[in-house]
Amino acid sequence: MGDWIIGALINIVGSVGINFGTNLLKLGHDQREKLSLINNSEGNEKFVPKSVMHFQTWRIGILFFAAGNCLNFMSFAYAAQSLLAALGSIQFVSNIAFAYFVLNKTISVKVMVATTFIVFGNIFLVSFGNHQSPVYTPEQLIAKYSNLVFVLYCMSLVFVVAFNHYLYRSGETIISNSSKNAGTYWRTMLPFSYAVVSGAIGSCSVLFAKSLSNMMRLTMNSRYEFHSWFTYSIVLLFLCTAGFWMGRLNEGLSLFDAILIVPMFQIAWTFFSICTGFVYFQEYQVFDTLRIIMVVLGMTFVFVGISLLAPDDTKADTKDGSSTAEESIIDMDRFYSTKL
Repeated sequence: MGDWIIGALINIVGSVGINFGTNLLKLGHDQREKLSLINNSEGNEKFVPKSVMHFQTWRIGILFFAAGNCLNFMSFAYAAQSLLAALGSIQFVSNIAFAYFVLNKTISVKVMVATTFIVFGNIFLVSFGNHQSPVYTPEQLIAKYSNLVFVLYCMSLVFVVAFNHYLYRSGETIISNSSKNAGTYWRTMLPFSYAVVSGAIGSCSVLFAKSLSNMMRLTMNSRYEFHSWFTYSIVLLFLCTAGFWMGRLNEGLSLFDAILIVPMFQIAWTFFSICTGFVYFQEYQVFDTLRIIMVVLGMTFVFVGISLLAPDDTKADTKDGSSTAEESIIDMDRFYSTKL
């Protein structure tokens, strides 16, 4: 069995754990919101809800989320970054099941079709992606940071983050001015821009995790002393970017509907992780024309899927009889109230 297959299997288990934890985090936020609404409806206006950390569901979600990320970290020692990032498609499959059984959502045909597009797109990415994972020396890793292509990529990443942050703030202002009358466009664009900023910065933790895994393999082979300034720098960068990702994920789940924001988070994470691995580790060098075409086709499928995930204006019943349209309005009201 090749190393990349071992890495892929570990990554799949970790990805399912991450998605399960994410949905439990969302359930914890929903329980807190429901408790607050019940007390307000009973006239207890002075009621102050506890922090979401006091809810057991949220705490269990954090454990699953952390365990899944640990498994994903281990997997980077055995397979290419772009391959493992593409395997995030398994989260879209599990997201349907978890949203149905854990969050009590009714999954529409449109969401299932969108998820199918995303999964098939990622299958193309995995099948025709990079199956190699060479071990680099610290000197080689350091040299890659000064590569001109990588420097240009980092500059473009800064522009993407700045533009989407501006877009998010603009939408935030529009929602504040129009109060509850936010249309479908901003109900989709707001979480999208939020997810792009989160994924663009947070996915850098994948690069640092891959570098750390690489150095751990060198250490186990007695060819590298793990204690060095470069190692500690990578650890610090990893903790910063991973902490940023977890913070944004937790906040995003409290602002937007999980059936919409979770796939957007994973799409942004997958896309930027693939791009970063392609550029930094120069994984594109193993690609021929056919593989490039299939990878582009896979990414097209992914973008079609994410476009189908946009919420409808029409009402769709949930399992408990409420409507998803009303829930979207509630989520936007929650978003609006947090900004006051």
